Amino acid sequence: MKTLYGIQYLRAFAALAVVFFHAAERSGGHFRIGAAGVDVFFVISGFIMWTMSERRPVTPLRFVLDRLQRIAPSYWIVTAIMIGGAVVGLFPNLKLTTSHIFGSLLFIPLRSPNDSNEIWPVLVQGWTLNFEMFFYVIFAACLFLPQRLRLGSLIGVFVAFVIAGVIIHPQSPLLVTYTRPIILEFVAGAVLGQLWLKGNIPGFGLGLALMVAAIGGFAAIEILSLEFNEITCGPLAIALVLGMVSVERSGRLPQIAPLTYLGNGSYSIYLWHTLAISVVVKLAASTPIPSDVVAFLGAIAGTVLGIFAYELVEKPLRNLLRNFSWRRARPSPA
Repeated sequence: MKTLYGIQYLRAFAALAVVFFHAAERSGGHFRIGAAGVDVFFVISGFIMWTMSERRPVTPLRFVLDRLQRIAPSYWIVTAIMIGGAVVGLFPNLKLTTSHIFGSLLFIPLRSPNDSNEIWPVLVQGWTLNFEMFFYVIFAACLFLPQRLRLGSLIGVFVAFVIAGVIIHPQSPLLVTYTRPIILEFVAGAVLGQLWLKGNIPGFGLGLALMVAAIGGFAAIEILSLEFNEITCGPLAIALVLGMVSVERSGRLPQIAPLTYLGNGSYSIYLWHTLAISVVVKLAASTPIPSDVVAFLGAIAGTVLGIFAYELVEKPLRNLLRNFSWRRARPSPA
């Protein structure tokens, strides 16, 4: 599948939004709307998974293995760094339990020993990966079905989970996670992917209007301190992704190399940025530097660390695992 530059741009902006959200939060500032980058990521994930599977058919097992190979190694490395840092005292406020460590590594939602009200892994931002893995498992199961039934089945399963959550009000971390309405953002992305493949998307004018409306909606939530959750941010994220792919389909979207690169490195930026932000905030704690400046410096440091991790960790790991998989997949000589 050819590169969709608009999707890469959105991945870049979503990652940077989350970076600035955490940088502001940890320096005593405020950029709440940056967390909506997660909603954009989820819609994009559904879009990419659907279009990839439709254009390049794959078995359910191969799909799951490919997703694990793409997601897990970098996440495990950062989680190991967090655990090691806590053990030697670098993160004195981080409490560890055996069950929480294993749950984090296996993408099982558990309540954090640091805050029992939150369902967080050791690496806090890894909570989104619990949703991603859930989506991958259900998506892989739908690949067993005839092609014509997959999208409807995917929608039905996710809607059923959300309805079940509304009815039973679950308390277990597993069911609380998997019945949140935010999971519908993956399905919405898959629907957008199907519309894109069929060519049933708006033209340039309406696509641009959708993007402007979405960005305006996000800005209004931040400026007016409106209610912030997947119910308000989900539709805006869907409109933003639909608008972007519509503009790109029109052929009027410029190719911006730096944004494409940041989009490629967005996963590493997302995973690693909080480590650098924590260092910057700690170094600035005893200085008179204003919190806004600390947040900006932390965001820059977090982004730079993510880029280094992309080049030095993610890409080499991906190439290594790809070569390993290729060798194992080759038929034995007669």
